[in-house]
Amino acid sequence: MRNLEWYVARRYLASRRKGRFVSLITLIAVGGVSLGVMALICVIAVMTGLQRDLQQKILGSNPHVYVFEQGQGFRLRGWEDVLDEVLATEGVVSAEPFVLAQVGVLGQTATPGSLYGIKPGLAPVPLTDIERGIRDGTYALGPTQSGYPGVLVGSRLAQRLGVLPGDTVTVGSFENIKTGPLGELMPELANFEVTGVFQTGMYEYDLNFMYAEMAPVQELLDFDSTTVSGIAVNIEDPWQAEEVAGALFTSLGFPYYTDNWMTLNASLFSALKLEKLAMAVILFLIVVVAAFNIVSTLIMVVTDKTREIGILKSMGLTDGAVLRIFLLQGLAIGLIGTVLGSIGGFLLVWLLDRYQFIELPGDVYFIDRLPVALDPLDVVLILVASVAIALLATIYPARTASRLQPVDAIRHD
Repeated sequence: MRNLEWYVARRYLASRRKGRFVSLITLIAVGGVSLGVMALICVIAVMTGLQRDLQQKILGSNPHVYVFEQGQGFRLRGWEDVLDEVLATEGVVSAEPFVLAQVGVLGQTATPGSLYGIKPGLAPVPLTDIERGIRDGTYALGPTQSGYPGVLVGSRLAQRLGVLPGDTVTVGSFENIKTGPLGELMPELANFEVTGVFQTGMYEYDLNFMYAEMAPVQELLDFDSTTVSGIAVNIEDPWQAEEVAGALFTSLGFPYYTDNWMTLNASLFSALKLEKLAMAVILFLIVVVAAFNIVSTLIMVVTDKTREIGILKSMGLTDGAVLRIFLLQGLAIGLIGTVLGSIGGFLLVWLLDRYQFIELPGDVYFIDRLPVALDPLDVVLILVASVAIALLATIYPARTASRLQPVDAIRHD
């Protein structure tokens, strides 16, 4: 009986002769499911890839947790004692002081930027990819030919300034501006020699960030050797940043406070999650539209095959068997469409990842290429939901066919 049901379902799906139009509608229904699944897989892969790529680059360019001192104008005094206590905290694997200055930079042109003063050899483990590059020799902060302190400049900032390694830039601090004898404003100035150009792949970082040894940046801000902007901390699990930050806040007490990479970028990742959900819902409507095509297809099959259904029922085919025949048709449409859509989606995702032929405006999206990544759970949910919707769409026409009375069906014109 099962073989008979599948045989009849297959014959109805591939109707010929006067039912050729039904076959065309079947192909349209399969195509609708395929397009919906393919679009969903591609968009979800792009949104997941964007989220993961940003997370990776943010974690590669920023420490996990920061320690600051309240009410000191972004100054933390006696950093050595604080550093010892931070390193003794459970979960902390590395920590070091840093100095951050908002500056104006003069090369061939002038532009604002952010100058980080670091001690790349102090921490047990490098906190960022830049420090890792300094330790393994990819980058260097000195010695310099000019005798000026060395500075690493972001690639886009270097382009804007028109400088190359070996050139000299003048840096003026916006935070240490003094008043001249005539009341004019006089920012503290210092010369640096460009010793390297780095690229993180994040537009904002490459356009604004510079790295130098901590001592000359302290001098630029008029800090003494015991004063820094804060303590940068890396932990074993970046996703436990909030818990470790809370533990540091408790152990250090007033006047210290903490921040972490998750809260600093919370709005960005919340927007990405919301956009991923919105795009998934919108594109899922394509599958729903395809489900309506399935309904219309099966209703047309019922109408076209009413006489045949009546003959089969008069020969002993049960209502349940007729119901299963049409459920099998809907299931076949859903499975074929889902498989074809999956193949198309995986192929398009592979092409996007392989050739990266879609470029993004970095000043809008933080990154300059379209990353893709597939989460197995997302793929499973898409495939299961697609087949389930296709199956649900067959219930009404299948019930309609199963309720046909043999005599009325045979008399149908």
